[in-house]
Parts: sequence; C-alpha cells; structure tokens
Amino acid sequence: MFMGEHQHNVDQKGRLIVPAKFREELGETFVVTRGLDQCLFVYPLDEWKVVEEKLKTLPMTKKDARAFTRFFFSGASECELDKQGRVNLPPSLRKYAAIEKECMIVGVSSRIEIWSEPLWQEYFAQSEESFNEIAENMMDFDI
Repeated sequence: MFMGEHQHNVDQKGRLIVPAKFREELGETFVVTRGLDQCLFVYPLDEWKVVEEKLKTLPMTKKDARAFTRFFFSGASECELDKQGRVNLPPSLRKYAAIEKECMIVGVSSRIEIWSEPLWQEYFAQSEESFNEIAENMMDFDI
C-alpha cells in the first residue's frame, strides 16, 4: 500500500526521484498516466491490469465511457526506474500536470499520484475546508 506525501524536484531532463519506500512496491516497470484533478496516476503493473480490466467493461456505446478511456489510455506510458531511483516523466504528462520543478508524490493506497506542488497545495487547502462534509458523504459507502 502506498501512503504519505513527499516533496521532490524534477530535474532539467524531466527525471523525478521516487521515494525509496515506494520503489519496491512499484516494481521495475510501472504505468504513469493522466489522472484526475490535473495530477498523474502511477500504477504498479499488477494494479494497472486490474484498472484496465475494469475499464474494458465500460459500455463503448456511452459517450462518457469512450471519452474517459481515451483520455486515460492515450496518456499512459510504461516507465521504469533508473539506477538512482528516478523516473523520466514524459513531457506530455509533465505539461498536463503543470509539473515544472517542485512536485509532490502522494501515496493513495493502490497508486501513487504526482502533483505540481502549487496545484497540490491549492487542492489540499480546498479539500481541507470541506473535509468534514466529504467525510459525511463517505458514510454512504460504509467507511
């Protein structure tokens, strides 16, 4: 399980150090794709296959299902760590997530999210204000 948040910088070549505690669970090869809320989602291959299978069940006759799967899969890139524990983030994904230098790497259970630090701070501040309301709504899911 991935959890916690870590601040790191992307270097001039687009490489980002993945926190050591995430590397083993992530594995040698993993998938990075466009996520929701203008961040990147990072999945270990086994978890990516689970997500892929679920998305395959969406009805292609529904416009929203087609749009979502296009968005999600067209941005996907199979990546690996170099010997220093860095991932080279594709330019198109860095652009989507507005990642220039400072970013946050956030563990979210079965995936990692990579955020531009300014966008993360903005998102976190907004979410913090409504956390109690969000928590009440989660009660509908027996959480």
